[in-house]
Amino acid sequence: MASAKRASLETPFTQHTKVEIPLICGPMYPCSNLELVAAVSKAGGVGIVQPVSITFVHKQDFRQSLRDIKAITDNPIGMNALIEKSSKRYHEKMVAWVDIALEEGVRFFITSLGNPKWVVDAVTPHGGIVYHDVTEAKWAQKGIDGGAQGLIAVNGNAGGHAGAKTKEQLFDELKGFDVPLVCAGGIGDETQYVEAMNLGYDACQLGTRFIATNECTSSLVYKEAIVKADADDIVLSEKITGIPVSIINTGYIKEQGTKPGAIASWLLKHPKGKHWMRMFYTVRAAFQLRKSSYDEDAKKEFWQAGKSVAGVHKIESAGDIVARFKNALLTGK
Repeated sequence: MASAKRASLETPFTQHTKVEIPLICGPMYPCSNLELVAAVSKAGGVGIVQPVSITFVHKQDFRQSLRDIKAITDNPIGMNALIEKSSKRYHEKMVAWVDIALEEGVRFFITSLGNPKWVVDAVTPHGGIVYHDVTEAKWAQKGIDGGAQGLIAVNGNAGGHAGAKTKEQLFDELKGFDVPLVCAGGIGDETQYVEAMNLGYDACQLGTRFIATNECTSSLVYKEAIVKADADDIVLSEKITGIPVSIINTGYIKEQGTKPGAIASWLLKHPKGKHWMRMFYTVRAAFQLRKSSYDEDAKKEFWQAGKSVAGVHKIESAGDIVARFKNALLTGK
């Protein structure tokens, strides 16, 4: 499937998803709002609904949100299923969200943080397709063993939970799985997009680039911080979820630091303590990120972003971005 030196609008990814352009607006907590998802899909890419963002951050009913998106565009959308079974209640909610998505016509799913098998089993009878987030070959193998039909290759330039390898290293490591590969990380402008597609990727997933858009409802100060930042301004913090997360190195972050304290560090290394410590961090971060990402007063400059900030030079419409990337792929520049 993935093969070097080939860039085209039609790829195994577009065949799977039935979209025009091999471009994903990736799921982002807390920045995935329905208007942004709809705008990218309407323009020919595919927007991914993040159910925790929709229900917890934006306080919207999940089913109604899907219907609101369909009122804007009939083009395909996707859903992100965070499949780590951190609690029975959370897992039950995710199962319900997957069922609702299927009932509302969603057929493309991106799974993260676990074994995708239960999602694959749920969506396959309906013609659904599952791609799995991976950062290296061992996780890719588990995803493929679980039935994933494509891989989201998360490299070291990604926002959120970034990988440790370059897009080139990850492509070489994963191409032997012979499934569609999606480049996630470091794609902020058309040149980087075409470069990744020419390398052999079947699509690219963008997150940070789509935060700095008119349709994204995060704060203007957050968007402007992305525009002003360069790749060197992105650092990894272990104080958000206990696992390194890419964020902008603001004054607030410099003051707070990026490493856990002594007790937290010990618990994160403990066979049993790490689960509870990560859960504590994740719950705390969920509230902090929700508040800071929408606070126009920027009382706490706590903003996620990847190194693709280097290619983001202005706030613009999501549709214009997709159109520009499409033209770049067609012309090769």
